[in-house]
Amino acid sequence: MGDIGQFLPMILIFAVAYFFMIRPQMKRQKDEKKFSTELKRGDRVITKSGLHGKVVELNDKDFSCVLETMAGKLKFDRSAISMEMSKKINAPAKK
Repeated sequence: MGDIGQFLPMILIFAVAYFFMIRPQMKRQKDEKKFSTELKRGDRVITKSGLHGKVVELNDKDFSCVLETMAGKLKFDRSAISMEMSKKINAPAKK
């Protein structure tokens, strides 16, 4: 019993780290991947650098997309699109 008692604090630290740090990060990565694969033409998006645009073209070979902006058309990697900001811009207005 004494040997397990020495390792119990380490096991508890690992369990806390897993449930509060590792697991939520894995869920977030899964959600972002799902978001980027579900993009479709006409979606309004915001890139992580803050550029607003509308998806005009999607390329599955190199996992990129073309956004139409006020400055013209720009090609971005789908991972550059911000999931949180894009969902906020497409959310229905609250009253």
